[in-house]
Amino acid sequence: MEEKESEKKRPTIKSWFESANLAIEGILYVSKTQRHMRWHFISAIAILFICLFLGINKLEFIAITVAVVLVLFAEMLNTAVEIVVDTFADKYHPLAKIAKDIAAGAVFIAAFGAIVVGYLILFPSVTVVITKGITNVKYTSEHITFISLIVVLIAVIITKSYVGRGLPLRGGFPSGHAAVAFSIWVSVTLITTNPFISLLIFILSVIVGRSRVTAGVHTTWEVILGGLIGGLTTLLIFQLFK
Repeated sequence: MEEKESEKKRPTIKSWFESANLAIEGILYVSKTQRHMRWHFISAIAILFICLFLGINKLEFIAITVAVVLVLFAEMLNTAVEIVVDTFADKYHPLAKIAKDIAAGAVFIAAFGAIVVGYLILFPSVTVVITKGITNVKYTSEHITFISLIVVLIAVIITKSYVGRGLPLRGGFPSGHAAVAFSIWVSVTLITTNPFISLLIFILSVIVGRSRVTAGVHTTWEVILGGLIGGLTTLLIFQLFK
């Protein structure tokens, strides 16, 4: 009897998928309703490009990534606190104001810390670029591929938040699966320069897109446009920084 109850409580792949779907739905809600969150996402993309452009090392990139993530995390918590306070406070209350002010202060501290980290890491590199000029820096293909996937995912999140149709991991414009699949195809094609491998990955990407259509999750145009967003974004990043 106890074994059956433990089996019921054990998380399944479906439950993990549903949890991830709810979590991403929360991200889309914040991005759609909070103008500051949209600017944070746009700033994150800009910072990734700047990091590639300046050629900072791995540890510096990790520090900047953590700082950016903390800002996004604080902004989401701030939004959650505001919603909870507005739910239970029908009229003005000084404690409700204090709660909102504290949450906003957390965002301010995170943003200030990110600015300090960005200044300490990026300013010396900017100085070198200004004084010595822009050099033809070669970046590792893995680094560019990773950045491309992040930019593609952020682009999909922002687009879905504006369109507001479907669930984060099911339906809506554009198809995130197609965007990621064709982003990987372009990366593999540019890295390997092997036509046979490129063709195989392209076929797999088409199968991924086709499966979303046959399952009734996306329309054909949602898959095509998702693939274009993923492929063209990745191609642009490789052309700029490879």
